[in-house]
Amino acid sequence: MKAVLCREFEPRGNLRLEEIATPRIGRDQVLIRVEACGLNFFDGLMVEGKYQTRPELPFTPGSEVAGIVVEAGADVTNIRPGMRVLAFNGTGGYAEEAVALAERVHEIPDSMSFQEAAGFLITYATSHHALKDRAGIKPGETLLVLGAAGGVGLTAVEIGKQLGAKVIAAASTEEKLELCRAHGADETINYTTDDLRQRLKELTAGRGIDVVYDPVGGRLTEPSVRSLAVNGRLLVIGFAAGDIPSIPLNLLLLKQSSMIGVFWGSFARANPQHQAANMAELFSWFTQGRLKPHISGAYPLERFAEALDVVMERAAKGKVVLHMGSSTSSVSSKVANQ
Repeated sequence: MKAVLCREFEPRGNLRLEEIATPRIGRDQVLIRVEACGLNFFDGLMVEGKYQTRPELPFTPGSEVAGIVVEAGADVTNIRPGMRVLAFNGTGGYAEEAVALAERVHEIPDSMSFQEAAGFLITYATSHHALKDRAGIKPGETLLVLGAAGGVGLTAVEIGKQLGAKVIAAASTEEKLELCRAHGADETINYTTDDLRQRLKELTAGRGIDVVYDPVGGRLTEPSVRSLAVNGRLLVIGFAAGDIPSIPLNLLLLKQSSMIGVFWGSFARANPQHQAANMAELFSWFTQGRLKPHISGAYPLERFAEALDVVMERAAKGKVVLHMGSSTSSVSSKVANQ
């Protein structure tokens, strides 16, 4: 089969598409014929050795896949060949076939395309876990989403609305903010042209923000912390800006506010039953039309490098995915052939 291989921790431009043997499965694993694979910012960090976890070399990047089960291990009882699934597989997704633990595999609704499924798991599950489990956001609270047009940001806008929050979306262009409004944002801020703190004061009548969803880091984090309301919470999702900010801790003390780390992958591995319940709720919202995954680009496997560059350079609006050529996804050919 074809697969992208990382043989050394080095610049992502050194990744190569190669022919390798089909992987073998263990008793508690399944083999999936990959129809689509979601790309994530941490994919680029991982291949360069800059992520918090380092896979054993060589490895194939790609942590979320969607496709059809072709084989199930001897101890697998809930997943069977022929099922349409998505999976959190850790690595191995940029390939025509991938292995995943059965407990991390979920059957997808009939109405969900493979490309939608490939872009669904990590982004929606991260935002759901962050806002519901970690922040405990309540109806009527105000949510600020930074990087709101990105893969996880846009899902935070949607899930924030599902949980009853007033959502303020912040992004770098008017085009991105228009997308956020289309996905439910109540208010928007262009942090390229607007003063973030001043606009937040205006939009909250000086009260401040209850929850900040921050996948960006860098220069945006401190003004967001300074804009928290009493008992406000800042969710640390990631550092797409490239810089891990240093925050004066007295800012938390004065407002009795909190900074909360969110590492969904670790949570999902440690709490499979809780994760399964969260996914059931997300699938229910999807089938009811309350969540609308936005795929901004779908690329064939051979163009993986181009697709990953889009993600790493923060040019994506919504999700970017790879497709393997045999996909029967309903996502339009306009994005599938760009």
